[in-house]
Amino acid sequence: MEKQTVRTRFAPSPTGFMHVGNLRTALFEYLIAKSQGGTFVLRIEDTDQERFVEGATDVIYHTLQQVGLQHDEGPDVGGPYGPYVQSQRKSIYLPYAQQLVKEGKAYYCFCSKERLATLHDENGLGGYDRHCRNLPQAEVQQLLQSGKPWVIRQKMPLEGSTSFTDSVFGTITIENSELEDQILIKSDGYPTYNFANVIDDHLMHITHVVRGCEYLTSTPKYNLLYEAFGWQVPTYIHLPLIMGHNPDGSTSKLSKRHGSTGFADLVKEGYLPKAIINYIALLGWAPKDTQELFTLPELEKAFCIDGISKSPAIFDYDKLAWMNGEYIKKMPKETFIQKSMPYFREVFGDAEKDWTILADMLQPRVTRLPEIPGMLAFFKELPQYDADLFINKKSKATMDNAPVMLKAALEDLTALSDWSVDSLHSNLLKLAKTLGVKNGTLLWPVRIAAAGQKVTPGGAMEILSLLGKEESLRRLQAGFEKAEAAKTTA
Repeated sequence: MEKQTVRTRFAPSPTGFMHVGNLRTALFEYLIAKSQGGTFVLRIEDTDQERFVEGATDVIYHTLQQVGLQHDEGPDVGGPYGPYVQSQRKSIYLPYAQQLVKEGKAYYCFCSKERLATLHDENGLGGYDRHCRNLPQAEVQQLLQSGKPWVIRQKMPLEGSTSFTDSVFGTITIENSELEDQILIKSDGYPTYNFANVIDDHLMHITHVVRGCEYLTSTPKYNLLYEAFGWQVPTYIHLPLIMGHNPDGSTSKLSKRHGSTGFADLVKEGYLPKAIINYIALLGWAPKDTQELFTLPELEKAFCIDGISKSPAIFDYDKLAWMNGEYIKKMPKETFIQKSMPYFREVFGDAEKDWTILADMLQPRVTRLPEIPGMLAFFKELPQYDADLFINKKSKATMDNAPVMLKAALEDLTALSDWSVDSLHSNLLKLAKTLGVKNGTLLWPVRIAAAGQKVTPGGAMEILSLLGKEESLRRLQAGFEKAEAAKTTA
């Protein structure tokens, strides 16, 4: 028997932004297909017209393009089983539903919204009481001819149970008594999500269906449709929940209260698409070794369904930031400068600086590019700082020697014409030797006076070079006066 080609599909609804849960589903569907030499299909499920958001389809395309998930078939690239937009397939679904009616597996329901609302109020569950399930055929025909609004519902089994096997969670059994006679065709003529899903997956030869584990209990509805038509049931792969940390130490399903949960928002906050997709791959899946940083082609080779966990995955923003920092470190320096330039300009305006110095200072340290203006704010304006910052035990910098060091640096640097990092480095180290002190004893107070803060990206020479001679000397003079005043009053 010829081996079946693996076919997966990402079938988002254009109802808003791309949540990390949606993106993980797309990624796992992509990886399941690519790891087995299969086909990855994009299908737009826009049958819920009430929730349709203008521009949301473009967000789907743009997000997939940014993270590199190239689909093999879809609305924009075509394929043998199109159209790949559900609203363009509307005429396909009703005949299938009518076939089930004809075979006694579905029925027309004429219950009004008011009656259904009354049911909800009475039993508090909202379940349908199957009022129209056994209407005489003559009455059904008369109601259809009168133009009374209708939906088509599937006849669910009233007894027994339905079981299915999931590749991650194993055998799941649901009592049929818990299943409502689900609607297949709505009163507006559009199919329900569940019905269209099954029809399209069958017609597009989808072999593996991937979705969140919150849909485990609804899977029997799908399977009963497959059985009603006599079609082959696909392989199910339900993914574990994505959770977030709460302030009290507990966890709950990831939501906006935990932080940004949309791909576009994460990108806006400075997370790189490649880092996001790498991190999301590890939410509920573990490689066979300890590797954490993967390119997409590496993920395609390493991915295996067996590595998907049942346990909920925790979305850890600190881990994502670390991973993002690792991707920033690997950037070519020119790329880093180019991507950082808007943030450099926030600090330096139109002034031209040696951007390679900034890249050398920041690239090993920054985890998200929008952090840059905050890290460099002292260049724009010297912060108010306390004279106690001049004291550093490790560098043997004290309140007594700080004014001496700063006065010597001022005298030496005032005569310096070459204000490059190398020149400053050479002069200040030579000065420390002349003064008979450790390099740090001189450089600590110089850096504090230049930056006004204890922790800085880069050392004294880089900071002085970027400040320029005039501003550097002004700050060193102010630092000397501060240290001298503190020494006098000590």
